[in-house]
Amino acid sequence: MGEEVDQRTFTRDDRSQYRQKIRRSLDVFAAMLRDSRFDFERPLTGMEVELNLVDDNADPAMRNAEVLRAIADPDFQTELGQFNVEINVAPRRLAGDENADLERELRASLNNAEQHARSVGAHMVMIGILPTLRKEHMTADSLSANPRYKLLNEQIFAARGEDLDIRIDGIDRLAVTTDTIAPEAACTSTQFHLQVSPEQFAAYWNAAQVISGIQVALGANSPLLFGRELWRETRIPLFEQATDTRSEEIRAQGVRPRVWFGERWITSVFDLFEENVRYFPALLPICDEQDPEQILESGDTPELSELRLHNGTVYRWNRPIYAVVKGRPHLRVENRVLPAGPTVVDTVANGAFYYGLVRMLAEAERPIWTQMSFSAAEENFHSCARHGIAASVFWPGLGYVPVSELVLRRLLPLAHEGLDRWGVSARERDRLLGIIEQRCLTGRNGATWQVETLHALEGEGLDRRAALHEMLRRYLPPMHDNIPVHEWPVA
Repeated sequence: MGEEVDQRTFTRDDRSQYRQKIRRSLDVFAAMLRDSRFDFERPLTGMEVELNLVDDNADPAMRNAEVLRAIADPDFQTELGQFNVEINVAPRRLAGDENADLERELRASLNNAEQHARSVGAHMVMIGILPTLRKEHMTADSLSANPRYKLLNEQIFAARGEDLDIRIDGIDRLAVTTDTIAPEAACTSTQFHLQVSPEQFAAYWNAAQVISGIQVALGANSPLLFGRELWRETRIPLFEQATDTRSEEIRAQGVRPRVWFGERWITSVFDLFEENVRYFPALLPICDEQDPEQILESGDTPELSELRLHNGTVYRWNRPIYAVVKGRPHLRVENRVLPAGPTVVDTVANGAFYYGLVRMLAEAERPIWTQMSFSAAEENFHSCARHGIAASVFWPGLGYVPVSELVLRRLLPLAHEGLDRWGVSARERDRLLGIIEQRCLTGRNGATWQVETLHALEGEGLDRRAALHEMLRRYLPPMHDNIPVHEWPVA
C-alpha cells in the first residue's frame, strides 16, 4: 500500500491510456508465463508486520514520521495511519534454523525501534486492532503524509459518491459513518510471502484459501473496536467495509468488492490478474514510460508497473505478487489474513504452521479443494473471524468440526511433515508447532486473552474505557518479553 506516487488529479485521457496499457501488460504477462524463466529454484519466504504506536497513556500516538526519523532504518516504513508503521523482513529460506534466526533478528529490530520510538514519546504495539482507538481518531488528519494515501482516499470516495457506513454485529453492535478511509488504518496485520513457480502457483493459492479460516481462528487478535466487543477477528469485516468503493445500489447488483476472498478455485496465476483487470476499475491510473512489449522482445524483463499498481488496490486475502529482482521475474503468494502479534514468537509460529500446511496441501495427490466448494472455504473464513478459536469449520471427510480438534487431529501432523519437506530443523519444527498445539489445548490466543482480561478488569469495577487502557498496559510486558500468548496470565 505504501508505494510512492505523486499527488495529482486524473483526467479522462489518463484513464483511457491506463486501460489500454494495462490490457497490453496483461497480454505480455501471459506471454511471460508461457516463455519466460521465472526465479523459483531456491524459493524464499518473506514477512511484513504492521505495528501500532501508542503514547505513555496507551492512546494512539500520531507520530509515525517522527518515529521513522528516529529509527532511521529502511526496513521500517509508513503505513496508512499516522499511528502505524510497518517492518519488512528480508527474504530468506525456511531450511535449518532460519526460523530461530528470523525470530532473533525481528525481536532485535523491534527492540531497537522501541528504544528509538521512546525518544519521541511513542511505543510499539503488535496487535490486530488497537483497543484504545476511538472514533474521533479516525479522521483525514490521521492519515500518513504519503500522497498515495490521500489519492486512495479521494478515489475511493469519488467511486462511492457518498459517505461510508460501517456496520458490524458481534457480541456488541457497531454502526458508524465515516467520510475517510481512516478506519482501515485500525487494521494492522501480518503478511507472509512465499515464492513459487508459475506451474505451482494455482495449487499454493488454492491451498492458502482453504486454510485461511483456520489461520484466522488460531491467530485471532482483534476482538475490540471503538470500545465494542465484536468479532474475535474484527479486522476482517472492518477491512472489507472500510475500503468498499460500492454504493448500496451497486452492491445490490452483485458488483464485486475490492477486499475480496474470491469466488472460485483457479488454474493459473493469470486468472487472478485477469480478474483484477476485468472486474475492477483503476483507482490510481498512473502510467509509466515503459513499453512492456518492446522490453520483452528485446530480451529484458518488463516491470509491468501498471499491472502491479492495480493489483495493489485489489485487496485479496491471498494476493498474487509479480516482481522483478536482479532482472529475473518471480511470483509470490502473499497471505494477508492474520493480524499482527501478539508476540514475535507467536508470529513465527503462525508462519511455520502456514508454510508447513500449505506445502502439504498444495502437493497432495488429491487436492483438498477438489473435495469442497469454494463457498465452503469462504464460509469457514468468516465463521472463524467471527468466533475465533472456538469456531467450527467444514472439512472434507469430517463434516463440521471444531477448529482445535481439526488442527490437533489432522492439520498439525501435516504441518509437521511439510516443515520436514522444507528442511526445517526438528528442534525448530517442534518448538513452533508446539505453540500452535498449546493454543488449541488451552483455547487461548490474543483475542481470548484480550476479552478475558477486559471482562476481569470490568468485574473489578473499572468502566469500559479505563479497562481498555489497563488491558493494553498489561498486554505490553509479555509482548516485549516474547512470551507465547497461551502462557499469558489473565487478571
